[in-house]
Amino acid sequence: MEFDPARVLRASRLRFGPFRAVGVPSILIGVAGIILAAGVSRSLGTIAPILPETLRELKSLVDAGRDARTLKA
Repeated sequence: MEFDPARVLRASRLRFGPFRAVGVPSILIGVAGIILAAGVSRSLGTIAPILPETLRELKSLVDAGRDARTLKA
């Protein structure tokens, strides 16, 4: 069984809505997507310990903004 790069390139197609890529661009976009997903996963793993505190602070900020809006009216 031999590796046929021309066959792999012809078979590589990517369609996402109106966007289409064929051949080398589709392979590069696929690899970039995998690298991006790995980076996001690693980032979420890093910030996971502080995420609950961050969400609490965000909720407090939104509540304070709501209170300020009702005081103006």
